[in-house]
Amino acid sequence: MLSDFLRHGLGLTATHVGCEQGVCGACTILLDGAPVRSCLLLAVQMDGRRLETVEGLAEAGELSGFQQAMRAEHGLQCGFCTPGILMSVTAAERDGRGVNDTLTEVLGGHVCRCTGYQGIRAAIERHWSEGER
Repeated sequence: MLSDFLRHGLGLTATHVGCEQGVCGACTILLDGAPVRSCLLLAVQMDGRRLETVEGLAEAGELSGFQQAMRAEHGLQCGFCTPGILMSVTAAERDGRGVNDTLTEVLGGHVCRCTGYQGIRAAIERHWSEGER
């Protein structure tokens, strides 16, 4: 699976594997700019495609705007779901999706067992209100 190749073959361990059925969202990466569940794809299918993982969000050692908002709003506890959420929200931001759509549709595709989503939702609202998208 692509998720296994990323983690064990390339050492990109921030892509987490939760349910292995594409439901929890922890393994979300961007494939040609679109969020996909890496636990449902074969690594061999990626030939010639553009992959982005959470390891690539920071630039020159600086967290992305949404990563900074997650930190400021305490949008994580154990951090297991965080990489997948970061990737899905990044895709939504790049696609110009609104805050309400991101809070419902995008975040609705992720399971967080720790936070109750309050900090994550606050981070999304903060990031959109700061106009960094």
